[in-house]
Amino acid sequence: MRFTRFLLFLIFLSTNSVAQVRLPKLISDNMVLQRDQPITVWGWATPKEKVTVTFKNKKQNTLTGADGKWKIQLPAQPAGTGFEMVIKGKNQLTIRNIAFGDVWLCNGQSNMVINMERVKERYPDDIATASYPDIRNFFIPTLTDLKGPQQDFPNAEWKAANPKDVLGFGAVSYFFARDLYDQYKVPIGIINSSVGGTPIEAWISEGGYKDFADIQKVINKNKDTAYVLERKQSSLTNAPKPPKSTDPGLTEHWESDSYQPKGWRNFNIPGYWEDQGLKDLNGVVWFRREFDLPESWIGKPVKLYMGRIVDADEMFVNGKSIGRVTYQYPPRRYEIPAGLLKAGKNTFVIRVTNTAGKGGFVPDKPYFMTADDQEIDLKGTWQYKVGQVFEPAKRSDDSPAPFIAQNQPAALYNAMIAPVLPMKLKGFLWYQGETNVHDPQPYNVLLPALINDRRKLWNDDNLPFLVVQLPNFQDIDFLPAESNMALLREAQNRALTLKNTAVAVTLDLGEWNDIHPLNKKEIGQRLALSAKNLAYGDKNVVHSGPTLKSQSIAADKIVLTFDNVADGIKSADEETLRWFAMAGDDKKFVWANAKILEKDQIELSSEMVKTPKYIRYAWQDNPEGINFYNSANLPASPFRTDGEQPDESKPWKGKKCAVVLTYDDALNVHLDNVIPALDSLSLKGSFYLTASSDAARNRIKDWRAAASSGHELGNHTLYHPCDATGPGMSWVKPEYDLSKYSMGRIQDEVRMCNAFLKSIDGLDKRTFAFTCGHKKVTEGEFIQTLSSEFIAARAVRHEMHTFEEQKLMDIDCYSMVEQSGKDMIELVKQAQQSGKLLVFLFHGVGGEHALNVSNQAHSELLHYLKESEKEIYVDTMRNVAEHIQSLRK
Repeated sequence: MRFTRFLLFLIFLSTNSVAQVRLPKLISDNMVLQRDQPITVWGWATPKEKVTVTFKNKKQNTLTGADGKWKIQLPAQPAGTGFEMVIKGKNQLTIRNIAFGDVWLCNGQSNMVINMERVKERYPDDIATASYPDIRNFFIPTLTDLKGPQQDFPNAEWKAANPKDVLGFGAVSYFFARDLYDQYKVPIGIINSSVGGTPIEAWISEGGYKDFADIQKVINKNKDTAYVLERKQSSLTNAPKPPKSTDPGLTEHWESDSYQPKGWRNFNIPGYWEDQGLKDLNGVVWFRREFDLPESWIGKPVKLYMGRIVDADEMFVNGKSIGRVTYQYPPRRYEIPAGLLKAGKNTFVIRVTNTAGKGGFVPDKPYFMTADDQEIDLKGTWQYKVGQVFEPAKRSDDSPAPFIAQNQPAALYNAMIAPVLPMKLKGFLWYQGETNVHDPQPYNVLLPALINDRRKLWNDDNLPFLVVQLPNFQDIDFLPAESNMALLREAQNRALTLKNTAVAVTLDLGEWNDIHPLNKKEIGQRLALSAKNLAYGDKNVVHSGPTLKSQSIAADKIVLTFDNVADGIKSADEETLRWFAMAGDDKKFVWANAKILEKDQIELSSEMVKTPKYIRYAWQDNPEGINFYNSANLPASPFRTDGEQPDESKPWKGKKCAVVLTYDDALNVHLDNVIPALDSLSLKGSFYLTASSDAARNRIKDWRAAASSGHELGNHTLYHPCDATGPGMSWVKPEYDLSKYSMGRIQDEVRMCNAFLKSIDGLDKRTFAFTCGHKKVTEGEFIQTLSSEFIAARAVRHEMHTFEEQKLMDIDCYSMVEQSGKDMIELVKQAQQSGKLLVFLFHGVGGEHALNVSNQAHSELLHYLKESEKEIYVDTMRNVAEHIQSLRK
């Protein structure tokens, strides 16, 4: 009986704990909620439990679902702070010191992680004065999940900015938030979800990969626990075995101040040992030096700065270890305890371990120790001795790459972004790209996919997305060069093709020897400029440096015209503009002479290029000392005209052929399937709307968003009339039999559709698509009577034509019904070979229409077009028609 009672007591305790109302970590003391938007409060409790939320003396109730989840929406609140909220179920929770302000999701890799503690020597006053109770940080610890989106974090909390807690704030995000707070006096919430060394692929949701079939396969494989365990075991099996320690320095205690050195050689710190006589050495090297210290230092703590060391080190003073760092990136900042130093000579020993690349002491970093406002320089001649040499690691060519969960597609999104979804946001910050530099080309489609994915997940196409461009880094190349880093910066700039995006150029803020530059304040400030302009509507705020608008070639010179010059272009140091290169058709680039002509123009020339064609600016890993700025002291971004710059003077803009993607009948799948697929690859389509269709009338907001993103809305008449007299046309309703229409009626209905479309996109000129390809009414062909209202008209015949053959008011197209991706790609290849215009006509894409192609086939076509964009001019029907018109004039 006693045991039964005890068992019932345990069951009671268990049931009672389950019944507790539980909140996500984001809903906690000191939280910041987005002002001026409805607020979602959510959590968990027992199924069917009543939950009450009390805020500002008003109560709202709900019942949890069968899964125990609940959520309550509260009305939008103005900016303010110091509020409380009570959540009551079978227990009661109180959330204190709530603020309403602007919440920014800050995301990326290590440069977004690096906190104020890491840069405290650079910004001591900023830390000392960090008394901003209304700037609050929520840092999410590193988590991964391969199976799917998670609902909460195991631990994390909101922290307000004060001199102690600000040390844990990401430096870029703190300076960004502080700049906004100082301007607007509105509470700022920072949600920092970032992990060092991670690729962009890990941060996109599974839904964001709708048009990436290969990545979808990886995601599905990773959901198989057995497969993942096998990959992890394979990684362990194939991983190089750590070398067994044979270092005599450990057994002979080379760190001891009583050790008598024998056979040590000179070494100059800073520097790498590969540059000082130790060829290709991976292993352990010891360094030793004696220093005389002032008597005033004895008995006091002394700070020691040993720059950066590649890779790992342990520091000894007078035989005692004062600290160690296990990898290369952190600055070496050690404290020598009071009482360890002595009068006269003191022995300093460093044991350095390196497993790959150059080992040693990174140049251009601080090497000194300090106390009592005095400094002793640690640079100079030390002695070294090799403790151990590692055998080169052997790895077979066919062994798979190591399986690292945090690098897998969607893995970080699932664990570190998905739990934030119920929170309303002001916008996004993105500082990432270093991990993708080795293969920059996919970034051209991955970054737009990320941006569109985030906006779709938060159900707001207008949320600002602010990108930090990668800063200058690596050795300086004094000749024009190819650069993966420049290619990735170019891919980051392509984010600007999407609305409400900005790229903060940091090409002057990097360090040649450090992938983690310390100048985080100016990066945060430049991001804040973009936020002020895009998110806060301060359009007078200049947030961009000069951007290329056009180039013109005159004899042996090229004139470049720029936008975003503020009051004009300038040389920041009043010297000749640097880092411009030019080339002719051979694309052999040489340095160009740059001369500022007007407030927005630069003239370039070179004696080595008599017939110039192409330009590059700052197209290097590290164009150190750039000086091309606007009057607002913002630098120009790197650019080139030999990449995607079209040749407007040639048919198909100098490419082999042209392809237009058209979609008829205003279907929901066009908005839900097609436009996200196009946007993810920065492609544009022409959508022919029948104004009376359900999806046209009921989703005007979505069509307006599509038009603002560059997609064309074309005229497909008011009621989609077709000629009912032909074979297979019995489905046509008698009242919409085009063969019985009068000329006046078709003209009215077409013009009514134009008026409808203008109310959406504000445009007067557009293109027309014949319904069913039919062209005649009772009096004959009607389109010529409307030619002044349309740039072009699309028929339906499976033909393609050359630039010279093309009739603008009778453009042919290929209607796609159940074709495979391979079939459609074959048509594109025919166009490439023949130099013709190929127009695709789609109805259903993934369903909703009897004339349908699969999402998979459509995706394969889009990816081929994107991969072949150097050869194929892909654009809307309107833009292609205007291109033809322009050249024919």
